[in-house]
Amino acid sequence: MDRNKLLYPNKPLRIGVGIALLNKDNKIFVGKRIDNPVKFWQMPQGGVNNKEKYLDAALRELKEETSIESVKLIKEINYWTEYDLPSNLIRKIWKGRFRGQKQKWFLMKFMGEDREINLKTKRPEFIEWKWISVKDLTDVVVEFKLEVYKKVQKEIVEIVKTI
Repeated sequence: MDRNKLLYPNKPLRIGVGIALLNKDNKIFVGKRIDNPVKFWQMPQGGVNNKEKYLDAALRELKEETSIESVKLIKEINYWTEYDLPSNLIRKIWKGRFRGQKQKWFLMKFMGEDREINLKTKRPEFIEWKWISVKDLTDVVVEFKLEVYKKVQKEIVEIVKTI
């Protein structure tokens, strides 16, 4: 049993989605988080609203965080990933209601031009973005999301071989 489950037995995992977005060169989109601009990058991700379908949530989150709408679904990853927040962040993130997140991931292809990407959204989450090699994905992520990103990275590598 993980430490956060023991420390916070009444805090559930937040249900969320993640988007692994590939460009025409099969590089992956990452954004530098506005709340930790020194080091960490992540793929677009976010929560699922009540009664919202997971794919709809993924498309909404992608648009809210990056302004991107020109995408094609490649694959819904057929399992869930989970991560726990570090103890020092549990009370700060999501108003302290959750101990971590359980996510459904989607692999999508960006069909637009880079000029479509605009981080100056209603509630900005990223201050910078870039396309990186899939192999570099796990080098830029925050430690507590590393295992999730390793799983998603493995899926991406397998799928990219076929497209």
